[in-house]
Amino acid sequence: MAGPGLSSQAAAERLEQYGPNCLPKPARLSFIRLFILQFKSAFIYVLLAAFIACLLLGQFLNAIFIFAVLMLNAIIGTVQEYSAQQAADALSKMVPSQTKVIRDGHPKLVDSLSLVPGDYILLTNGDRIGADIKIEKHNQFKVDESALTGESLAVNKTDLAFAGTLVTHGRAEGEVIATGARTQIGQIAALVRQGGSAKPPLMQRIERFTLIIAIATLIIIALIFGLTLLRGADLSQVFLLGVALAVSAIPEGLPAAITVALAIGMKRMSQANVIVRKLVAVESLGSCTYIASDKTGTLTVNEMTISQISLLSGERYHVAGTGLTPTGLVHKHGHGVPVSTARDPELYRLALTGVLANEAHLSFEAEQSHADQMHADGDGVDLAFLTLGYKLNLEMDRTKQAPQEQLFAYESENQFSASINRIEGRSVISVKGAVEKLLTMCQLNAQQTQAVLDETHWLARHGYRVLALASGEVGDPHHPLQGLEFLGLVAMSDPLREDAIDAVALCQQAQIKVAMITGDHPITALALARQLKLADDQEGVITGDQLIQAQQQSLAEFDSLIASHRVFARVQPRQKMEITESLIRQGEFVAMTGDGVNDAPALKHAHVGIAMGRKGTDVARESADLVLTDDRFSSIVKGIIEGRIVYNNIRKVIYLLISTGAAELLLFILSVLFAQPIPLFPLQILWLNLVTNGVQDVALAFEPGEGHEIDQPPRKPSEPIFDRLMLERLIVSALWMGMMAFGLFSLLLAMGNSENDARNLTLMLMVLFENVHALNSRSERNSLLRMPVLSNPLLLFGIVLAQGIHIGASYTPGLSEVLGISPIGVGQWLMLLSAASTLLFIDEYHKRLWRQQHSPKVRQATADRQLE
Repeated sequence: MAGPGLSSQAAAERLEQYGPNCLPKPARLSFIRLFILQFKSAFIYVLLAAFIACLLLGQFLNAIFIFAVLMLNAIIGTVQEYSAQQAADALSKMVPSQTKVIRDGHPKLVDSLSLVPGDYILLTNGDRIGADIKIEKHNQFKVDESALTGESLAVNKTDLAFAGTLVTHGRAEGEVIATGARTQIGQIAALVRQGGSAKPPLMQRIERFTLIIAIATLIIIALIFGLTLLRGADLSQVFLLGVALAVSAIPEGLPAAITVALAIGMKRMSQANVIVRKLVAVESLGSCTYIASDKTGTLTVNEMTISQISLLSGERYHVAGTGLTPTGLVHKHGHGVPVSTARDPELYRLALTGVLANEAHLSFEAEQSHADQMHADGDGVDLAFLTLGYKLNLEMDRTKQAPQEQLFAYESENQFSASINRIEGRSVISVKGAVEKLLTMCQLNAQQTQAVLDETHWLARHGYRVLALASGEVGDPHHPLQGLEFLGLVAMSDPLREDAIDAVALCQQAQIKVAMITGDHPITALALARQLKLADDQEGVITGDQLIQAQQQSLAEFDSLIASHRVFARVQPRQKMEITESLIRQGEFVAMTGDGVNDAPALKHAHVGIAMGRKGTDVARESADLVLTDDRFSSIVKGIIEGRIVYNNIRKVIYLLISTGAAELLLFILSVLFAQPIPLFPLQILWLNLVTNGVQDVALAFEPGEGHEIDQPPRKPSEPIFDRLMLERLIVSALWMGMMAFGLFSLLLAMGNSENDARNLTLMLMVLFENVHALNSRSERNSLLRMPVLSNPLLLFGIVLAQGIHIGASYTPGLSEVLGISPIGVGQWLMLLSAASTLLFIDEYHKRLWRQQHSPKVRQATADRQLE
């Protein structure tokens, strides 16, 4: 009878049939294709029309200027999107480079890419499994599947094991049943590639905004175009006027200014331990109304930790610290003084038993930087007991030197592990395992047994995994597990990160809903949810089976169930994605956090995906928009604040550009209505919008936060960029600037000045208006007089630079002729500056009126929302 495994020839034939053991890579758009897609925008269409009109009219300088704007915007967008094209590529990294198989009847290492169905794999502790296998033989075989399922504990595997999971204990052999895209990881990869990511909030708002501006511009141009034709104006002048109107209405510098604002936010986020992989995600995080967070490795440390100890005597101890770090003192319940094992021999024996009945390895090396370098290997439960030993200052090296005479490795059927060691000339057995199992090995009376069971149930109800410990001198070598002394219980869990509770509370303060989604047991989920104040009882926890039942009833029932709960347990990877999609359907802007392969589909489909950087899997990081370098949930809160600052700055930039553009448009409309010559040429308007204003709007993007960003409610998904406040401010400022500029232009002509001189002075007035307006744009509600003058020195420099560039251009031969400008006297400049400064008083007066009329209403509305 043939042995297990394949021959080399059979393996080669199957490799030809099934293909290499790798995951398909997502289709990528070429650089050229991405470049072409940048021209799908309402703004771009209007600019393209203006560009063509300039060519037809022979206005080649204007055409070149507009063409340069189009190319610059397209190049910026293409580079951003091309660098962001990474989604499921890193899934292939979950497959190890080599795997031990039986080929031609002999064990050999082969490239994991060449694994095929039918191969016979040999697995041992520390191996990452390269394909889905059916287990044929196993010995104390345990696998860490947290990256795949979200389950925090390593699980015993006796039937199937899956690609990408890690062997933590024992050995196994089995036959490959699926490779590549047919594995469990492959099916998750298909979910990641399925459909597209949710469109970022900023892009949704910008698209609506650009469409409205473009339509309004075209309508105004058509009306004025028709009016001037009816008056019998020259056709070439009419076209030139149309181009000038289009250029004045469109904020050509907006894409570049938004990119700068996002880039600044990206840098500030990196200082808060948030790495931005997709630029628009900077603002997306600030827009989120809902954070759906994975539990394992995100809210928790993903390391088993002993938190409480209960001795048979009734004494309870609290163990501080989380994870595998050896810091954290042990206190007797109700006492603040740390305990000493020298004065508490019962605690010492329990800790020593846990260290001896152990197959893991944990050590720390002090580096020159005085930071501890950790080396850990083995099962999470065993590592937790070693960590306890360090916390209690056991002489770990000495305990490991106790010669081991016999090992009883953990078997799921036996529910315990044990070790017989030679200590001081005696054979001593140390046992740890399930409480019910160890009770049968120990000599306890009925009262003691009931006390142990009561304590076990109490700990379990609080979400702990409970193990018992016992030890004794070996009397009968043939029956060493009898007549033992029961030492006590340990309660362990995958604890919350130390900052998680405060971070979730801050999210709730910011009126952002938070939900926990996990593959763990509902009892475990509830215990953590209570600490986070996400649920009070078991009814507040929804399981994956309940979600399936709701889906079978109707989509509305499914959405209703999700909307009314904040804790989801025993959910599958697809269900995480479906929860995210349901929240989006209900109008939420969703951020999803996670660290495992099972989180990747939801990370990809959320408005913004947030992955853990330290312990997260490659696929989670590559599917996410943001990566937390410190794995702290609290860093999300810092990112939210920075995201809100970025959005506020984008609004400031948009207000500055649109209001000055509207003033230019009003200047033209008034000139047409009163039959005046064209007040500014298209090239002069482009100079205003891109050069003088372009310096200032970029500097405005550097504005720091105004404070209290965390106290603001999240913006409603339906909220446009132009809300009532911005519209009021825009109308007031645009009317004032437009009428003042038209008044100056008309007055100069009436006084006998030439059209060129009138345009020269009108252009200088508009530059000065932009300088003053940049200061007004620093805050929507706060008075400029109450803001620190030097909080944004770049803006002050930008204002001076913009004025200097324009004055310098008027003295530069060639450039002055192209722009149609010339130097002006100091007296004229001071008069124009005085006229422009009036805008400061107009804006300050409007801000004051707004605060008086709306601030109490805003505070009351915020309070009402908090009560709800």
